[in-house]
Amino acid sequence: MIIRRMKEEDLPEVQEMENSIFSKPWSITDFKDSMKKPHNIYLVVEERSEIVAYCGLWGVAGEGQINNVAVKKMLRGQGIGRNMLQELIDLGKKQGLVAFTLEVRVGNLSAIALYRRLGFLDAGIRKNFYEAPAEDALIMWLQ
Repeated sequence: MIIRRMKEEDLPEVQEMENSIFSKPWSITDFKDSMKKPHNIYLVVEERSEIVAYCGLWGVAGEGQINNVAVKKMLRGQGIGRNMLQELIDLGKKQGLVAFTLEVRVGNLSAIALYRRLGFLDAGIRKNFYEAPAEDALIMWLQ
């Protein structure tokens, strides 16, 4: 398993995963635009030349907003997401970020458990944050 920076040539494979996992997926253009910003970090996890996970972070004013956390369904629960997110946080810290935040569906108990294992704490609820299906988001912070 290799964790590395996302490259533009990864985007078709990332887009395929994005479409299969999220109800409101990002487009390739969304990823390209976000990857171009100097304070943003995007990672992929590659196993046997196949992308099996990816995530991103927007660096703003000393804080990192984590987004697009995805692991192929058949590989969840094997530590891939934890390792990838730890690498993302470590890179953010090297970039000078001192706090990290994310939103997660309140019903996504396995993701919430993962984030808590990484040290994130519950900070609030965003009512009706998600669509398709409608659901509240749990706001979490790591400081």
